[in-house]
Amino acid sequence: MSTGTGADSAPGHTSTPTTPAGKNSMFSSLRIRNYRLFATGQVVSNTGTWMQRIAQDWLVLSLTGSASAVGITIALQFLPMLMFGLYGGVLADRLPKRPLLLATQSAMGLTGIALAVLTLAGHVQVWHVYLAAFLLGLVTVLDNPARQTFVPEMVGKDQVANAISLNSANFQSARLVGPAIAGVLITAVGSGWAFLLNGLSFAAPIAGLLMMRTRELHPVEPQPRAKGQLREGLRYVAGRPELIWPIALVGFIGTFGFNFPIWLSAFVSDVFHGDAGTYGLFNTLIAAGSLVGALLAARRGHSRLRLLVAAAVLFGALLTVTAFAPGFWLFAALLVPIGIFGLTVNVTANSSVQMATSPEMRGRVMALFMMVFTGGTPLGAPLLGWITDTYGARVGMAAGGLISLAAALTIALVLSRIGNLRLRVGRRGVTFVPAAPRRELATAA
Repeated sequence: MSTGTGADSAPGHTSTPTTPAGKNSMFSSLRIRNYRLFATGQVVSNTGTWMQRIAQDWLVLSLTGSASAVGITIALQFLPMLMFGLYGGVLADRLPKRPLLLATQSAMGLTGIALAVLTLAGHVQVWHVYLAAFLLGLVTVLDNPARQTFVPEMVGKDQVANAISLNSANFQSARLVGPAIAGVLITAVGSGWAFLLNGLSFAAPIAGLLMMRTRELHPVEPQPRAKGQLREGLRYVAGRPELIWPIALVGFIGTFGFNFPIWLSAFVSDVFHGDAGTYGLFNTLIAAGSLVGALLAARRGHSRLRLLVAAAVLFGALLTVTAFAPGFWLFAALLVPIGIFGLTVNVTANSSVQMATSPEMRGRVMALFMMVFTGGTPLGAPLLGWITDTYGARVGMAAGGLISLAAALTIALVLSRIGNLRLRVGRRGVTFVPAAPRRELATAA
């Protein structure tokens, strides 16, 4: 996506030394050695991260017998992003990305190892897990914007959209494998070993960062320390519709539409009367759909606001329809396209915002992006959890879907007015096309 405000604006294609322009493919960014090292390390650590998530929730549940305690753990992990996310973006713009990532990845590994030692020694208490979750969230405040903004430095402008899509495919692949490994480990030897393997898994991204050829990077000059940089970042976003509206849409979707642990667990226990295997099946189906969505986004190699809004509309509509699916297998089948369109929203918004942002502002803008996407969880999850507990799983899921759908339709109308577009219904369905200039309308009249 370019920095223009039209709904169909797309990134210009500029060639890089390693990937000729016009030769985009599903895995084109993997031709770049530095990105291959980064992606390889990430698939290992992402698998460990998913192992720790499952083991962490199970350990808290075992220690307390309380689902609310599990919710507190999740909230503590996301709370730092809500509180300090923008400051993390300021630091990401001030500091060189590769050394910063070496520090954050090392800190994440040490957090996992510390929790493993406490658990394996038999001394772990629930407050230890709370503290580990909060510390991990603090490190993520720096790690998230640094990782997001390091992608263009590895691959160059022409491959940003493809690399972001492959990052999501990487994460979703780990989501398919990590929980399964964690389940086996917890059953066989306990949660402590899952924490230990997660801590050790960070050796892979650290090694990848150290092995990179720095001369092949596209570094952005770090911004000097100055007053008002946080306000400057907010003003920068506020003055650009091509940034503020995708970020606003992702904020609504992330806060109200991505509450699957609440809804799926309620459907398993209250609607379909299943067990842990049923819950695992539902999560696997969403992960499989998300993986497909990420690979399709990688194949496209571009990001458009029109695609973002369409995917958000379909995501909200599917959530609402799925909430009232009458049978088990229909409900399960609809989770796959929900995963596809949910991931398409995330990837398209991410790459659109990155491509439309000046390099010197990218850390602050992506910190805001991640803050509204993940930082809304402590706000939306309790509300939708209360609706689900009070009115049932179907009403809770439908509420999230309707809010997401309303946000997508509202932002679609706003963008159509900004881009001077009008709605057209034809053989290709419902699309936005350029409206006739007012002078032409006057002449025609």
